[in-house]
Amino acid sequence: MSLTELQEKRGRLMTQAREALDEITKNTDDARSAELDKRHDDIMAEFDKIEKNIEREERLAAIEARFEERQRRDRESKRPVSGGESRGQDSGEKKEYREVFYKFLASGADLGELDAEERGILKTGVQSTKEFRMQTTGTNTAGGYTVPVELADFIVKSMKDWGPMYDTDVVTELNTAAGNIINIPTVDDTAVTAEKHTEGTPLTDDGGKDAAFGQKQLSAYVYDTEFVKFSMELASDSIFNMESLLGVLLGERLGRIANRELTIGDGTDDPHGVVTASSLGKTAAAAAALTADELIDLQHSVNAAYRRSPKTRWQFADLTLAAIRKLKDSENRYIWTMGDIQKGEPGTLLGYRYEINDDVPQIAAGTRPVIFGDFSKYFVRKVGSPVIGVLRERFWPDLGIAGLIRFDGELGDTAAVKHLVMAAA
Repeated sequence: MSLTELQEKRGRLMTQAREALDEITKNTDDARSAELDKRHDDIMAEFDKIEKNIEREERLAAIEARFEERQRRDRESKRPVSGGESRGQDSGEKKEYREVFYKFLASGADLGELDAEERGILKTGVQSTKEFRMQTTGTNTAGGYTVPVELADFIVKSMKDWGPMYDTDVVTELNTAAGNIINIPTVDDTAVTAEKHTEGTPLTDDGGKDAAFGQKQLSAYVYDTEFVKFSMELASDSIFNMESLLGVLLGERLGRIANRELTIGDGTDDPHGVVTASSLGKTAAAAAALTADELIDLQHSVNAAYRRSPKTRWQFADLTLAAIRKLKDSENRYIWTMGDIQKGEPGTLLGYRYEINDDVPQIAAGTRPVIFGDFSKYFVRKVGSPVIGVLRERFWPDLGIAGLIRFDGELGDTAAVKHLVMAAA
C-alpha cells in the first residue's frame, strides 16, 4: 500500500472512530455502549498500526532520497567534460578522503588504480605504524575522521523521533560549545503576599518576607554508542551508503539514551529526569487503574499560572494512553479528544496536548505513569551537536563508526510539573 493510500486510510479510520464515539449518549443502553466501545477500540488499534506503517514508509523514503541524491552527485562527479577531464577537476573541487578510500577498497587495495592526486590524498590519511592510539583534537590523521556535518541533522531528527525530552518544542534548550557547569538561579515566591497597610504605621522591616533564592546545576554527561565495525566488502557492495545508514541508527541509539535519562534519570552522576524531579500532584486510589477524576485532580494540582504556558502538556507511555482513551467523565463523555490529522490538529486530553513518552513508567503499583505541567521549566543542556566518528586505519581494511553525545537535564521549578502516583500494592 502506498504512502498516500495509507494516509487516506488513516483519515477514514479517524472518521469512523469519531462516529463510534458520537453514537454513545446517555440514552444508549449498556449492550450497545459495550458494542460501540469495542468497535472504537478495534478501529483505534488499526489506526495505530497504520500510524506505524506510515512512519516506516516515511523513514524509508527519506533514506532512499538520500541514497538517490548521493548517486546523482557521484554520477555528476564522474561525468566527462571538454578535454576529457572530470567535472570536479575542471571546477577545482577537491576530492574527499572518503571517496578515494572507497575507490581504493573497491579496486582490491590496488594503488595502481588511483591517479597521482588520489594517491596523494590517500597518503595524507596514513598514520604511524602503531595499531592503537588516542585521537587528539585538531589532527585528523591522529586516529579518525568525522562524518560530514550534514549527518548531524539526521541524528538530531532521529533523536526527536524517539522521545519528546530532546525536542525544543517541548523543553527549554541550552546549547553551549563547552561543557563547564551552568548554575541556574531559582526562586519560589508563590506563597508570599503583600499585606494591608495602615495609615501612619511604619512598614515592617524584620526580613520575614525576604525572597529565598536557590540554585540548580547543569553539568555535561557523556554517553557513547560503542564502536560498530563494518567490513570493506559491505562498504563497497551495499546499495546503501553504510556510513549514512549506520549514522541514522546510532542517532536513534543516542536518542533513546537521551530521552530515557531526561525522563527517569535519578540526578546522581546523570541527568535529573523530569519524572524523578516532578512533585506529587495526585495519588491514585487503585494500584492498576486510573480514573477520569484523578486526571482532573492532577491537572488542577498545577497552578493556573503554569497551565497558561504554550509548553504545558501531559506525558505518558503509549499503553497508558490506551487506558486513558477509554475513560469518561460524569456525563459519559470521553475525556480524550481525537485530533484532526487532515487539519494538523493534535489529540488532546482535558483541553491540553500530550506527548507519548515510553520511558515514563507504565501503570503499576507505586509507579508514576502520568505527569502534567509546564515543560518550559525543564532545562536540557546540550553541548554542541551529537558527534559521529568513523575510524578507518585502526580497523583496516574494515571500518568502525561510533557516536558520542553530551547533555544534562534539570527541572528548574518543581511546582511546574507534577505527577500522579499509583497506590501501593
